[in-house]
Amino acid sequence: MGKFVYRMQNILELKEKMETQEKMAFSIANAKLLEEQNKLQELLLHRAEYEEKLKEACEGSIDVRAINQIKHGIESIKVKIRDQMFAIRRAQKEVDVARMRLDAVMKDRKTHENLRDRAFEAFKEEEKLAENKQIDELVSFVYGSDDES
Repeated sequence: MGKFVYRMQNILELKEKMETQEKMAFSIANAKLLEEQNKLQELLLHRAEYEEKLKEACEGSIDVRAINQIKHGIESIKVKIRDQMFAIRRAQKEVDVARMRLDAVMKDRKTHENLRDRAFEAFKEEEKLAENKQIDELVSFVYGSDDES
């Protein structure tokens, strides 16, 4: 039996490398999204702390200056939270784009794998036919040589 050689093996290997690269890009984008979400959580915790300080400052003796500083801090954190929400949306879009590119590359690789499998099946069928032909020739030769004796 001959050796199967897929004539587009180099293309398949290239598709596999591209898929690996896209997986890396997707994981990096996903990590960035998680990082941005963690930053948002930290900002939300800081806002809650400031709101608690405001609540405490409003009880007992009132220090207007301290209350205004706390309110200013809350407002600046609200701005940071809004900005962080935009950063999360951008990171989510990057994840979505990376996911679509990864899906496309995976489909392309799978298509080439299916083509290779079909080529291998055709190769096996050709080998089987060639083997049957050799067996028939051998049998014909052996049967023909028995008749001559």
